[in-house]
Amino acid sequence: MKALWVILGTALALALQTTAARFLSGGLFVVDLVLVVVIYASLAGGPVTGLLAGTVAGFVQDTLSGGSGVVGIGGLAKTIVGFATGIIGTQFIIAQVPSRFVAFFVATLVHGLIFIGVSVLLGLREWGQPYTGLLAQALGNAVVGVLAFQLAEFLPGAVERRRQGRGSSLRR
Repeated sequence: MKALWVILGTALALALQTTAARFLSGGLFVVDLVLVVVIYASLAGGPVTGLLAGTVAGFVQDTLSGGSGVVGIGGLAKTIVGFATGIIGTQFIIAQVPSRFVAFFVATLVHGLIFIGVSVLLGLREWGQPYTGLLAQALGNAVVGVLAFQLAEFLPGAVERRRQGRGSSLRR
């Protein structure tokens, strides 16, 4: 069941990422929704879930991006980040908003550094290029990730409260 949610979340993130790319990548607020899903899945499901989510999501995103880059760099970065975040999520209590914010922020920075490092090693870019967008993306992913956790925790309770409210009004 958990794998189904990861696949659906990844598909939704890819669809939103491609259709709303101009809104999610412009200005100061930059978000990689696919990476947010990978980090969320790894924090919620552990290292194996994070590894699988990172591998599948990264490879599909690399394939669909169609850029001049090498297919697999994003997948490698997302796989490593998903696995490492899953391990950290099982070792530490990441249940409060500040700790989740830090987890998303740091995981996004690590993803960016892996992506940049592999690109430099393959000669696709130079190390001295400005990477200020990485901090903006880390901030955007952290905000969206924390909101996703809050929404995921709120919705089941809200649905249950609504059901209980209907049941009590029907009994009257």
